[in-house]
Amino acid sequence: MGSTASARNGTWRNWGGTVASRPARQVAPASVEELSAAVRKAAEDGLTVKAVGSGHSFTSIAATDGVLIRPQLLTGIRKIDRDAMTVTVEAGTPLKRLNMALAREGLSLTNMGDIMEQTVSGATSTGTHGTGRESASIAAQIRGLELVTADGSVLTCSAKENPEVFAAARIGLGALGIVTAITFAVEPVFLLTAREEPMPLEKVLADFDELWAENEHFEFYWFPHTGNTNTKRNNRSAGPEKPVPPVAGWIEDEFLSNGVFQVAQWVGRAVPATVPAIARISSTALSARSYTDIPYKVFTSPRRVRFVEMEYAVPREALTETLRELRAMVDRSGLRVGFPVEVRTAPADDITLSTASGRDSAYIAVHMFRGTPYQAYFTAAERIFTAHEGRPHWGKVHTRDAEYFSRAYPRFGEFTALRDRLDPDRRFQNDYLRRVLGS
Repeated sequence: MGSTASARNGTWRNWGGTVASRPARQVAPASVEELSAAVRKAAEDGLTVKAVGSGHSFTSIAATDGVLIRPQLLTGIRKIDRDAMTVTVEAGTPLKRLNMALAREGLSLTNMGDIMEQTVSGATSTGTHGTGRESASIAAQIRGLELVTADGSVLTCSAKENPEVFAAARIGLGALGIVTAITFAVEPVFLLTAREEPMPLEKVLADFDELWAENEHFEFYWFPHTGNTNTKRNNRSAGPEKPVPPVAGWIEDEFLSNGVFQVAQWVGRAVPATVPAIARISSTALSARSYTDIPYKVFTSPRRVRFVEMEYAVPREALTETLRELRAMVDRSGLRVGFPVEVRTAPADDITLSTASGRDSAYIAVHMFRGTPYQAYFTAAERIFTAHEGRPHWGKVHTRDAEYFSRAYPRFGEFTALRDRLDPDRRFQNDYLRRVLGS
């Protein structure tokens, strides 16, 4: 993915180009004290407040016509505690910088998503996740939080301190306060061996439970209009380190996966009839490979082709049926889908509004190239996902509202009651939160 969202002439736009807003003012505080003062000043002026990271959410979760908080000066590691095996990091720190800094210290997060352009607070607040049999989302690795609440006060929380806030604020949607620092659990840096290989979709679906059980991290990409997938298995390794050779890595990860794929998407957008043929070629373009490296170099990859995305978490046991229905829908619809469908998993966690809260989950993500009409595809996909009790990713396109979420999340009322206590005047409100949480 690209590096950041954009702001021109006072208008803020997200990375995907799906959201624009014009805040009354933008503030880049250099300290927690300055951030607290900005929240209090907004209250005096009768303005709402939203913090934005790198703008990688496709929803309007960070949009505001009030005060937009930019956290680019709130970056860096505050503390590494090797006895507790934790790291405390400022909320505006990009995941990429955190991963690189941890590696220099011989440390690593246990699991991570497939990009690292987001800020740590933006990624965790929206529920960013990777794939894992036992290791969960980035937010599930949080051991402590600091946030500025609606009256400008600073609240710290953990499993022992303000535990009811901790249960919710790890994925807080920006509704409970502005996160200023996060303490993550870390471990000594380790090696992962990645095995990437093509596999027929029917074989993946037939063997999915086995593939999931045999691998610490399993994911796959299905190319609509084909019966083909690319699979990826990541497992811990004793070594030796054997990274992707630079030339081969550039050819596959930059030239093919980004450069050639970008051109293919341009052609498909201009001439939709070519999409099935392009999909067949794309699905066979990458060959099998295996490599061993430190975690962030295996989990993450560059994503430079811009797109729009919807992702739903369904109960893991419903994955194969849901994906078969999605495939049947595409085949009979006449839609032309040039982007692969991404499938990952996560174990159940205890975070109030985590998409994996209380249940083992499988994630199905559908994408369309930026500038290509996506509404018909996403609407049809969403109908399938919701029929299987799906929970949409908070930062990706969906049309669900508070009524739906009150049924989808057993602890939804717990979250909204906490919001009533911490932000009774709705200082952190915007249209998105009004829709998904209610007024």
